[in-house]
Amino acid sequence: MNSRIWLSAPHMSGNEQEFINEAFKSNWIAPMGSNINGFEEDLENYLEHDAHVVALTSGTAAIHLALILLNISKGDDVLCQTKTFVASVNPVTYVGANPIFIDSEPNTWNMCPDLLEKAIEDRITIGRKPKAIIVINLYGMPYNVNRIQQISVKYQIPVIEDSAEALGSRYYDRPSGTFGDISVLSFNGNKIITTSGGGALITKDEKTKKRALFLATQAKNEGVSYSHSETGYNYRMSNILAGIGRGQMTVLNEHIALRRRNYDFYYNSLNKNDNISFLQESEGCFSNRWLTCVLLKTETMRDDILNLLAKNNIEARPSWKPMHQQELFKGLPAYINGTADDLYKRGLCLPSGSSLTTHDLTRITELIKSYFG
Repeated sequence: MNSRIWLSAPHMSGNEQEFINEAFKSNWIAPMGSNINGFEEDLENYLEHDAHVVALTSGTAAIHLALILLNISKGDDVLCQTKTFVASVNPVTYVGANPIFIDSEPNTWNMCPDLLEKAIEDRITIGRKPKAIIVINLYGMPYNVNRIQQISVKYQIPVIEDSAEALGSRYYDRPSGTFGDISVLSFNGNKIITTSGGGALITKDEKTKKRALFLATQAKNEGVSYSHSETGYNYRMSNILAGIGRGQMTVLNEHIALRRRNYDFYYNSLNKNDNISFLQESEGCFSNRWLTCVLLKTETMRDDILNLLAKNNIEARPSWKPMHQQELFKGLPAYINGTADDLYKRGLCLPSGSSLTTHDLTRITELIKSYFG
């Protein structure tokens, strides 16, 4: 059988080991050390725009802390993008708040501003003004920042920007991850750069960063005694994993270029087929193309191609199942226009790792072409 092609495999630079060795040499194995500080500085320098970064154990932990920093608590309403991975919504339940799901707009697949505003006005009418908006840069595609920022300002509702999939993406040349009141990154093994497991929280000021760091390290008060006056969390990234991140940062721009090359290869090979359409960049959007996503004309075509690739040892995946369809969130309020449901039925995520070869990409596209004869 042909060798396995993964959806989005980790891609090491070769530089990671140097930073890991330094952690061992200095014996800073715990969640502190020069690699953590260096990784945060690397991210801050990359993001610019006065970004203040805290490296954490996961993107999920970052969203959880973001909600706490915004004083979201039991009974509050949080507006969530329904077209996403469940990790974007689970932390809302950690704090006892209620997710309110918002459907997508067709051009970016991200949160629809019109439905967002309708949901806000509806909730205000019944005396339940939402306390936060969690918006996603899905598959690396920037959301409609201008419209959603305007809505955020108009109703004075803060935005948590989930850029777990979008490090390196840009909106009118400003980096994704710098638009939210608080923003989030992920360095899971399948992301554009990885620390094996990990994430980051991005704030706009040093005071909020210090507060996030305090909560992420068990909320230990100053002093040598173990004194605590509020609940904290064990969310700080380890110095070793941060070392992997430092090595990965040296090839971030290269990985972006390679992921975009994958998209271009798929597009040039398949776009003339009327049965296949691509998620393209809207005006002002620059996507890191974390995953190349296509829509098939029918659900049957999507499933057939998914199975054909699987039989040939190639991992592809359906587009994310919307949160309003999940048993976990059954019966919760949702503002739906049908876009997310359709994307789930017909959407296919193609292998997109930065380590894919031209041979791999040819093998994938030729199989898809063969399905259509």
